[in-house]
Amino acid sequence: MAQSATPNLQISPSVQQKLAGKKPPVKQDEILQCFANREGKFLLDTREDHKSDPPTRWFIAETNFGRKLKIAFIPRGAVVTIRTAYDPNDDELRIYNKHGMQTN
Repeated sequence: MAQSATPNLQISPSVQQKLAGKKPPVKQDEILQCFANREGKFLLDTREDHKSDPPTRWFIAETNFGRKLKIAFIPRGAVVTIRTAYDPNDDELRIYNKHGMQTN
């Protein structure tokens, strides 16, 4: 069952530039589509060099056109600050399928 909440995104100019430089570029509406289409849960990024306060969360979901994206973000009340978004690698897909798609 897909989630229906559409977050209020905050994307800094430097992150916007990074997303535009991806091959293919990641657009803001694709990020919103992934939030709306998400079926799994949010995972915490516990890597030491990625720690933030509040903690960075991430998930993998598909856009309306079937492109899978890994979305990393920081929730701050009603605002979601995007840290990055990109096409996930096989290891990230494996981790998310194992831990993010658990039903309990």
